[in-house]
Amino acid sequence: MIRSVIAAIVASAAIFAAAGVSAEPIGYYVATPVAQPAKPRLITRSTVWQMKDGALVAARAPERDTILCQLLARDVGGLTAFSAGGKAYDADQLATCNAKAGITATAMAKN
Repeated sequence: MIRSVIAAIVASAAIFAAAGVSAEPIGYYVATPVAQPAKPRLITRSTVWQMKDGALVAARAPERDTILCQLLARDVGGLTAFSAGGKAYDADQLATCNAKAGITATAMAKN
């Protein structure tokens, strides 16, 4: 009897732990746009981006990280932050990303 109670407790704990982990929205890519996009979801090539807590998040994609940053910056009008796999782009990388997407520092300042 005690074994079945312990087994039930362990099973319940495992279910609750799994539910807690899966409930957290974690994206491989996280980007903060200069301005809120008109729609909460957008697609760049084959990557689906969703708005979560003021940032666009997406699962890992086949494109290189820098290409994805440029595609997204072009579509949303510039980014103030971008990270891939938990590693944030520094100011120079982000400026290069925005510039390659055709977003100038002057345009960024206007927003």
